[in-house]
Amino acid sequence: MTTTFHLVRHATHDRVGTILCGRMPGVHLGTLGKAQAERLAVRFTNENIASIQTSPLERAVETSEPIAAGIGQPLEICESIAEIDFGAWSGTSFEALAQDPRWSAWNNARSNSRPPYGETMLEAQVRIVGALEQLRSRHRDHSVILVSHSDVIKAALLYHLGLPIDGYARFDIDPASISTLVVGDWGSKVLRLNEVMAA
Repeated sequence: MTTTFHLVRHATHDRVGTILCGRMPGVHLGTLGKAQAERLAVRFTNENIASIQTSPLERAVETSEPIAAGIGQPLEICESIAEIDFGAWSGTSFEALAQDPRWSAWNNARSNSRPPYGETMLEAQVRIVGALEQLRSRHRDHSVILVSHSDVIKAALLYHLGLPIDGYARFDIDPASISTLVVGDWGSKVLRLNEVMAA
């Protein structure tokens, strides 16, 4: 018995690439992001989805809502797939972070570094992999959508690809992308990585 997971990164907000938002509140989808969310909804219309789970952050919920409406499934908030807790870095510009030696350490060796007052990427990996296992026990032979965040999705994929956390930069997870993973008692395999809907 297997469970198929569609790992969806939230759609674009107006701070992508400029601010490390982390778990800061009030980050909403912009016009582009809303259009991306609608395209995701169309993409999943004909899929047989048993459950849709979302990070509690606004940008993830706003991405999830049209998908849930399109497939006729209720939306479930899942704290375990929330963004990494970046602690004191949350809300800081990437320009300012570039001046912080701790930021360089974090990006050079995520396996043994931690954001100030935040969590490690390994801790985030434990969260999402645990969530996948719980959902697998509930939804055997079904498909589940999880709307989450780039590094959290990367952490799950690294685990199932058998790659170390420090391999996080080997692939991209774009806004509004879908990565599809199948997990069974026999193991797991990645079917699609960073699938992006054409505009």
